[in-house]
Amino acid sequence: MARAHAVRFQRFYIDGVRRLASNGVASLARTRVSPNALTAAGVLLCAAASVVVYFEYRSELAAFWAGAALFIVGSILDILDGALARRSDRATPFGSFVDSTTDRVSEALMLGAIALVLMRDGNELALGFAFAALAGSFLVSYTRARAEVLGLRGDVGIGSRAERVVVISAGLILAPWLSLQWAIYILTATAWVTVVQRILGVRRQLAER
Repeated sequence: MARAHAVRFQRFYIDGVRRLASNGVASLARTRVSPNALTAAGVLLCAAASVVVYFEYRSELAAFWAGAALFIVGSILDILDGALARRSDRATPFGSFVDSTTDRVSEALMLGAIALVLMRDGNELALGFAFAALAGSFLVSYTRARAEVLGLRGDVGIGSRAERVVVISAGLILAPWLSLQWAIYILTATAWVTVVQRILGVRRQLAER
């Protein structure tokens, strides 16, 4: 029962994100903004967000909230660039490759900044989980890519990039009151559960063949 509710909530969330992205892309398609410009802006904003978060020791509330805002906007642009390319008939294999690569860079930069904050706080356990979260998030994308190479569906699981962005953003926003380590623990769990779900999904699809 709990799993069914979780699946329904995830589907509601994903459909909502897709509707917002569709509305945003419809507006952008009427402008001269290119998908590559969105990609570049997205990764630059996420890089700026990671730098801001690193300096949280100077002003915790301002750094975490500003970093979260920049990260959210940058991540939204990373979502919109591919949709804009498809909507405006400017999608190319190289553009798709660059898009997926910059997505990993954006997430890695923020997790690296969080890891440095945890290291400065002397929280070795959470620091270790930050590395596990980074590895897990990369494997989530890798398992999907490998599944699609085999002609299979690889986007199953509870922790796609959109969900990870929400967890990281929520962790940053609540960091002044709740320890940032809890967001890392949740992120690690969801990433690795998703990896297992995708492995099992590929195994099931191959068996059905």
